Amino acid sequence: MRLYDTQRGGVFPLEAGPVVTMYSCGITPYDAAHLGHAFVYLTFDVLQRRLRDAGHETRCVRNVTDVDDSILQKSREIGVNYLDLAAQEMAKFDRDMQLINLLPVYSEPRATGAIPEILTLIDQLFNAGVAYEVDGWIYFECSKFPRYGQVSHETYESMLALSAVHGGNIEDTRKRDPLDFVLWQPSLEDEPSWESRWGAGRPGWHIECSALAQRDLGATLDVHGGGRDLAFPHHESEAAQSETANGVQFVKHWLHVGLVGLDGIKMSKSLGNLVFVSALAEKAEPAAVRLALLSQHYRHDWQWTDELLSIAQSRLATWRSTLVNGRTGTVLDEVRSALDDDLNTPLALTKIDDAAHAGYSVGSAAALLGITL
Repeated sequence: MRLYDTQRGGVFPLEAGPVVTMYSCGITPYDAAHLGHAFVYLTFDVLQRRLRDAGHETRCVRNVTDVDDSILQKSREIGVNYLDLAAQEMAKFDRDMQLINLLPVYSEPRATGAIPEILTLIDQLFNAGVAYEVDGWIYFECSKFPRYGQVSHETYESMLALSAVHGGNIEDTRKRDPLDFVLWQPSLEDEPSWESRWGAGRPGWHIECSALAQRDLGATLDVHGGGRDLAFPHHESEAAQSETANGVQFVKHWLHVGLVGLDGIKMSKSLGNLVFVSALAEKAEPAAVRLALLSQHYRHDWQWTDELLSIAQSRLATWRSTLVNGRTGTVLDEVRSALDDDLNTPLALTKIDDAAHAGYSVGSAAALLGITL
């Protein structure tokens, strides 16, 4: 199998042993997960299915960021406990992921369940001389990690701009450099807090994933990724702190998924221009929703239209019509080859279409893509 690797900037063989470890950044459950989230997790699902089909064991960890600025602000606004809000939104998320037939993940750890590991990791960064404390705030000093920028390949100026967009607070006067990011911070009176040697507080965003990934999968991951918008600052910062603490490569293969838009604008909770799996499953069967998503290549940005759902439903009908004749051909191997070529699901669907129109049964090929006919 060959996959695009963000850090190396090209398609490279996925070199993995019998067990393939992968970490997919999960949701921050302060609002409903939308189609963009589903597209990311479907990508990792297809990757797992093909690797298992090839004889590998896969261990995919998908975290839950159940404590950060976003969820605490939302829980404050609506007057509920942040953990109750997380539980409510995770129930919706689980329902939607089941609708599109995602495989169960190896583990789904929560940030609040890894505070000891987070504090240990911050200790390691202090010992390595790359963390500093100001008024109970702990920062990672990016200038002490010369490879900062290795994953995303952003310039200093573009990193500053992206940090500002993604909550990096580049105006924070406590920082030695505007790019330095928070590892630990004092909690406000109405926020959860945990004791540390720097005072009561809570973790920063990036340190949570590094601690969870290391705890559940080890110091080096075969595959790590998420939406393309996470490459910087989240994944860049994860790599910096993990490689500093452990002295080894953090990720062999960085996999980033394109963004889904609606009417020409990227779907986002802040804009409210969202499409949900559950809503689509009321218009068509869930298999058609999955199939509509599979019609797009994972690396490309694309726009959702309801026409994609109609096309998918028609496709399903055609594929099902082949089950009665029982003729088999080479389509399963053709789908495998398409997936091995950087998860080319649009090509895989075309191969199944061709086989179906030629009168061959396509049930096993569809099953490899997670579609039960």
